[in-house]
Order: sequence, then C-alpha cells, then structure tokens
Amino acid sequence: MFENLTVFEKRLEELNQRMYDPSVVSDPESYARIMKEYKNLEPIVAKYREYLAAGKAGKDAQEMLGENGLDRELKEMAQQELEQAREKEERSAEELKVLLLPRDPNDERNVIVEIRAGAGGEEAALFSARLFRMYSMYAGLKNWKSEILNANETELGGYKEISFMITGEGAYSRLKYESGVHRVQRVPETETQGRIHTSTATVAVLPEVDDVEIEINPADLQIDTYRSSGAGGQHINKTESAIRITHLPTGTVVECQDERSQYKNKDKAMKVLRSRLYEAKQREQDEKVAAERRSQVGTGDRSERIRTYNFPQGRVTDHRIGLTLYRLADVLDGDLDELIDALITADRAKKLEQTIEKQE
Repeated sequence: MFENLTVFEKRLEELNQRMYDPSVVSDPESYARIMKEYKNLEPIVAKYREYLAAGKAGKDAQEMLGENGLDRELKEMAQQELEQAREKEERSAEELKVLLLPRDPNDERNVIVEIRAGAGGEEAALFSARLFRMYSMYAGLKNWKSEILNANETELGGYKEISFMITGEGAYSRLKYESGVHRVQRVPETETQGRIHTSTATVAVLPEVDDVEIEINPADLQIDTYRSSGAGGQHINKTESAIRITHLPTGTVVECQDERSQYKNKDKAMKVLRSRLYEAKQREQDEKVAAERRSQVGTGDRSERIRTYNFPQGRVTDHRIGLTLYRLADVLDGDLDELIDALITADRAKKLEQTIEKQE
C-alpha cells in the first residue's frame, strides 16, 4: 500500500532544492509556503525510509538463513535479526498509516477559546476562571501567546464568560479536543457544612479564520457601542469604547470591551464573529457525515460532558476515552499534554479503523 510514496520522496528533494533558490529566499511568502509543505512531508518520508530499511534488513536476514553450511551461532543471529526487522517493519507500517491520515485543515490555525459559566452560580464562575488560568498556563508552556478578547467578571474574581485568543503553531490541533462541558466537584470556600458541590462550565474552541474565508456583508451587521463595565479604573463608564456586533441573518452576537480603543475592540469582535460563523458552517457540514464516521473522542458539541475535575479525590477524568489521572493540581497548572496526547491517539485510531473499513 506504500508503493506510491516514492512521489513524496521526490517532492521532498525538490522542496529541499527550492529552499535555497534565491528567488524563493527573497520572497517570504513563497519561502513560508515551501517550508510548511516540507515540514508536513518530512516525517512521512522519514518513516517511509525507516519502513523500507526494515524490509531490506529482513530480506537480508532471510537470505542468510537460506545459505548452506551456516553455523549454529550465525543462524541464531540471523533469526534474531529477521524477527527484529519484521517487528520494526510492522511498527513502521502502522505509524506510517497514521501519518498518512487526512489532516484537519484547521490544525495549524490560532484559536479563540470561549468559556461560559454553567450550572452552579458563583462557583461555576470561579471554575471558569480556573479553566482560563489552566489554558493560559498551558499556552505559556507551549510558548504560545494568549490575549483576552472579552470578559464578564464577577465580584469574587470569577467569570460569567470570557473569550481569549491563543496564538501559536499547532494551537488548534491540540486544543480542539477541549470543546464541551467541563464539570467540577469540590467544596466551595463559602460552604460551611463541607458539602461537595457540582458545577459546570462550557468551553468552545474556534479556529481563527481569515477575512477571505468567511464573507460578511456589512449590511448584515448591527454595530452598537456602549460603556465598558467591570474592573478598569477611571476609564470605565467614561468612553463608549465597548463594541457589540449582531450578525442579523444568524442572530449571532459578539461583544468586546477589553481594549480602550473602539477600533481595536471592533477588530477583535469581528475576528470572533468570523470564527463563530465558520464554526457554525463546519458544524452544519459535520452533521451531514454518517454517525459511524464521527470521532470516538467526541463531536466537539458544547452540550457534551467531556471531563470531570474532582478536588476531594485529586483526580481528573476524561469521559470520552475513560482516562483518569490522579494529579489534578498538575493538570490545573497547565500540564495537559498527557490528556491531549491520549485524545489525539484515540482520535487517530478511530479514523484509521474507519479508513480500513472503507477500503474493505
């Protein structure tokens, strides 16, 4: 099934030569495009070469075993090499199949994350703030940049809702699995009886989209300005810098008040609006896909409960893959890689299974 991969090898060599072409080097846009394609192809070609090398090593060992007069020690060595080569060839083949799975076109995009407090009142708002901190710390560990777009803060420091952008290579590829309902079980500081309360917050992860990908007719927009609210010093309630944009055909409403400049708030609000309309378009397309082809780790539906954070037991459980980790504090401090890696693995395994079924 890998005989056509020689085309990838030739293309990689071609890209390698073009990277040193003066006309490409002097054109940042062309150079970035070539580098991106090279980076996507390189792991596939490297794994393909590893697969071929293992196959050749197995063939050589097999030929050695077929030679007459081979002494016992050499025969045992050849047999061991044959087994190791076959094992490596099989492992390389499986890894290559995963690398060849269709890529999500949004994977390299920046993301807009929206967190909204659900059931649980003030405790849910405080949990939203904790989730915001968790994602901000994760972004820091990945050397990504995070920027608040809009926030509705409560008196105790929680968030009824908060939206923020995370900018960095591959941000969407890792954070897209966070969409859904997150549940927390803990004893609130205000609880005198020591009873465990359950609260929820909804997380939506939207890929940032370019202007050209989602066309928005200015006539379809209702733009209102108003005075900012919440913590902010003397600036608050003095200038109408906050922006509310309503997309009339869909009824989508976006607000942004984080910047002092009305122009900057409008620009940020438009980014969020484009991402929401893009997500709605993607969701509409996804709903047309047969249920059996959907990822096992979840559809990304915001109504789907995906994870529970249990403070008394110090555990976090992802319900989509049945994974429980007893290191809640680390996870809340942004150490999300083990969870996300497990979700990616489950997603790829399901897609691979579907691809094989389709071929059969």
